[in-house]
Amino acid sequence: MQTVREIATEIVAREGGFVNDPDDPGGATNHGVTIHTMRALGIDLDRDGAVTVSDVRALSREQAIEIFEKHYFEKPLIALLPPALQASVFDMYVNAGRNAVKILQRLLQDMGHAIAVDGVLGPQTIAAAQAAYLIAAEHLADAYGIARRNYYFRIADRRAASRKYARTRAGRKGGWIKRAEEFISERYHMTDSEFQRRVSAWG
Repeated sequence: MQTVREIATEIVAREGGFVNDPDDPGGATNHGVTIHTMRALGIDLDRDGAVTVSDVRALSREQAIEIFEKHYFEKPLIALLPPALQASVFDMYVNAGRNAVKILQRLLQDMGHAIAVDGVLGPQTIAAAQAAYLIAAEHLADAYGIARRNYYFRIADRRAASRKYARTRAGRKGGWIKRAEEFISERYHMTDSEFQRRVSAWG
């Protein structure tokens, strides 16, 4: 089983370096850490009294890894989830914040667990996840990964500017979809034709 540090290191590698895409609501980002996160945590690297794009540019890979470990794994209590879910939920938490937990909570609701969808890993959600794992140990991680993939598709359905993250210019699977499928067994990956049918309405 991977350590938290190993998972966080892979997330940083997956996120890449500095970007400031106007179509990304996260704003300026480096190694996956957004300017909004840095402001919330008060990470003023140049100590000029304000967290700006220059601070985002200055963020190191090691600092990003430490931020993810502390604020995206330890603080949300992801360690209390079944081990099979931890890497995917952790990765999604970095990518989508509390929506990562809401996706899990909706999945658990669909499996018959009466829990709230509030984006918080409280005792009820953790207990439901553990119970679901006992019943469907070989399928829960795939089910969560597929729910992640569907979440990305729904965003792109609603917001045309986000479609470039789900579909490449060449019309193939984009970064969001590939990212979700890294945590899904290969037998559940979408074929090229399935993907094309799913995105055909985007034009």
